[in-house]
Amino acid sequence: MEKIQFMNIGYGNVVSANRVIAMVSPDSAPVKRMIQDAKEKGSLIDATYGRKTRCVIIMDNGAVVLSPNVPETVGGRLSADQKGM
Repeated sequence: MEKIQFMNIGYGNVVSANRVIAMVSPDSAPVKRMIQDAKEKGSLIDATYGRKTRCVIIMDNGAVVLSPNVPETVGGRLSADQKGM
């Protein structure tokens, strides 16, 4: 059985690190379309608390999560957590 790991995405919010497919910047047109499609489907999770979106996290279940932290910060936290174990 796989151990569940959580990844801090900012402001005390966490996602299951085992279910993350990709973390990308929200600046490109295809990513903006992906965000809009997820919003229309009801599978968008906005964890920015009104701040600027700096990271878009794509989950394996089709959910799209918006984070106020840059992908390097979010990924760095996961790496630090894994090294500490």
